[in-house]
Amino acid sequence: MGYYKKIKYDGSLVLDYSESRGGWRRPASTRFWGWTSLFGLGALAGVLTISHVRLPTLEKTSSVEDIALNLPSVNDTDVRNEPPAPVADRALVQDEEDRNSARIPFEPRVPKTYASSDERSNGVQKDGDGDNWLNVTVATGDNLSLIFGRVGLSKNDLHQILDKGKTVESLLHLEPGQLLRIQTNNGRLAELVHEIDYRQSLHVVRLGNDFSTEMVAVDPEIRVGSAFAKIKSSLFVDGQEAGLPDRTIMELTDIFGWDVDFALDLREGDTFSVIYEEIYKNGEKIKNGRILAAEFVNQGRKLRAVYFEGKDGVEGYFSDKGDAMRKAFLRTPVNFTRITSRFSLARAHPILNTIRAHKGVDYAAPTGTPVRATADGKIAFVGQQIGYGNVVVMQHGDTYSTLYGHMSRFAGGVATGKHVRQGQTIGYVGQTGLATGPHLHYEFRINGVHRDPLAVKLPNSIPLDKRYFADFENKSASMFERLNSLAARQGNGDNSLVAQAGETPAPSRSRNRSAGKQAN
Repeated sequence: MGYYKKIKYDGSLVLDYSESRGGWRRPASTRFWGWTSLFGLGALAGVLTISHVRLPTLEKTSSVEDIALNLPSVNDTDVRNEPPAPVADRALVQDEEDRNSARIPFEPRVPKTYASSDERSNGVQKDGDGDNWLNVTVATGDNLSLIFGRVGLSKNDLHQILDKGKTVESLLHLEPGQLLRIQTNNGRLAELVHEIDYRQSLHVVRLGNDFSTEMVAVDPEIRVGSAFAKIKSSLFVDGQEAGLPDRTIMELTDIFGWDVDFALDLREGDTFSVIYEEIYKNGEKIKNGRILAAEFVNQGRKLRAVYFEGKDGVEGYFSDKGDAMRKAFLRTPVNFTRITSRFSLARAHPILNTIRAHKGVDYAAPTGTPVRATADGKIAFVGQQIGYGNVVVMQHGDTYSTLYGHMSRFAGGVATGKHVRQGQTIGYVGQTGLATGPHLHYEFRINGVHRDPLAVKLPNSIPLDKRYFADFENKSASMFERLNSLAARQGNGDNSLVAQAGETPAPSRSRNRSAGKQAN
């Protein structure tokens, strides 16, 4: 009668218990029954005594999902009786996913890493304009001090420039791929131009022993391009075949990510149409700008979005009905490789070997993958909990709460009581607590009741204010007409760049906006 196990956090068996055999005992593989010497018996008795002192006995070990957090705002009292996934363990879940051959994989590209200085001749090239101008492409991990050292500029000039305060703040936050143009005179800095983006640049000019700074608005030529793609192999492969860069494809997933789970919902035959800005300077295309309008047809469901910029700083992506595309919650908190365990009322725990309700979803991802808050909210708990390991619990108003477990570490600044924005990194994937591999355990609760994160209906965001609706309809009408025309011209279903670069000027919009207001 009664057989239980006591398990260390790493999953190894320390003691087992059997009423018929007299209580707690070490497992057979670790017991030594040789009676060859009193010394051996004494050593064995000492080891067992230490084990009993250091390891308190337990009558039963709960599964990870049964551990109470003791947080008044996050109750663990109930599980919504929704149809669970008809699987019992991780292997079966993966088999179920693999059998769904119609599902198209979501394979985001690794963000571009710009080579370090020793890999690309210090990242410095002479400007074709002459006059001692150098072009420096910011590398991954670069800062202004490192760049000044590579070019041979003085630290005194560096300190003088950075002492200018807020006007040179962009130089403290250089991003990989940005361009610095540097002019020297007899080895001294004469002028520095930081191209922050295609709308603005910072100019630093020497005036004797001091420097002047000026933020210059750039008015590039903006044209419109458009593309259509039909999903055949993957979102990125087919998008590239249609002539879209990875950045634009990722922006597309950001726009529709609240309505489409791009890791699970894509199917062969899905289509998307995109109308986007193309940025030109001196007649040469620099890059793609923001998406102006897009349509995504997923399993027969048509979704549309248009970018709208109105008065009072109102801007963003809205549906044809004026509803914001940005929902109150993200569907998934991490870019994952696969789901290893779904929400279930009865799952075989892979470590404890017991049948327990699995009150969340496990997303497998490499250790160190950023974990994002799925909604704005306040951190109710951050720390370690038995089973969950490193865990963050967030409260989103009075109704909703979310939990993020097994993380390797927390992001800087994450602390109990702090307010966090949707999409903000709160930690990184790991396998702390009771975990068989690196993954994120994610729970979603409504009034303390666990709900399936993959199936629960997420609350909508606030629709566009009625004051702006007439302006919205006027500005968006032409874009929706373009989408209709784009879809109609794709009878053969071939992926193509339909409207060639520069076919039509982009609709006019304000360009002299406040510094730091970037394209979405």
